[in-house]
Amino acid sequence: MLESLTNNKEFAQLMQKHTQEVIIHFFKEEQNFGILCKIEDVEFSPALPKDIVSEFRPLTLFFLAGYTFETAHIKDDYLTFEAGFGAENFGSIVSVPLYSVMQIIVDETPVMINLSNQKIEQKPKKVVDKKGVEDSMASFLSNPENSRFMKDKK
Repeated sequence: MLESLTNNKEFAQLMQKHTQEVIIHFFKEEQNFGILCKIEDVEFSPALPKDIVSEFRPLTLFFLAGYTFETAHIKDDYLTFEAGFGAENFGSIVSVPLYSVMQIIVDETPVMINLSNQKIEQKPKKVVDKKGVEDSMASFLSNPENSRFMKDKK
């Protein structure tokens, strides 16, 4: 019985809509949150180095706070945000399809759980302009408050 529900396309669409509504609510309330998502569905632009990717588990937690939260938005059924990874703080734009978000977490407590197992057909995603990424990174680096995210080079 549960399996027929979790594999149901209409249920998956309902869960995706609910995921989007919860995230938009948190944006409006300026509430930081985490997402636990299926890493196989996540896209990184530019692609992350293999040594960083190899550290991800099948279900990976991303916490949206600070600069990452400020850059986060939803477009075309994807949650997109900028983040730095690894000791070198390698910058990348992260795109997570909403159907891939399995949990939304606030203060270490799941506030939304997505039990659907169905992938929803996504609209083709636009290619990210690398110049825009460079401009965004330059803007990030020009803010002195962001220096705490950078590794000291001695």
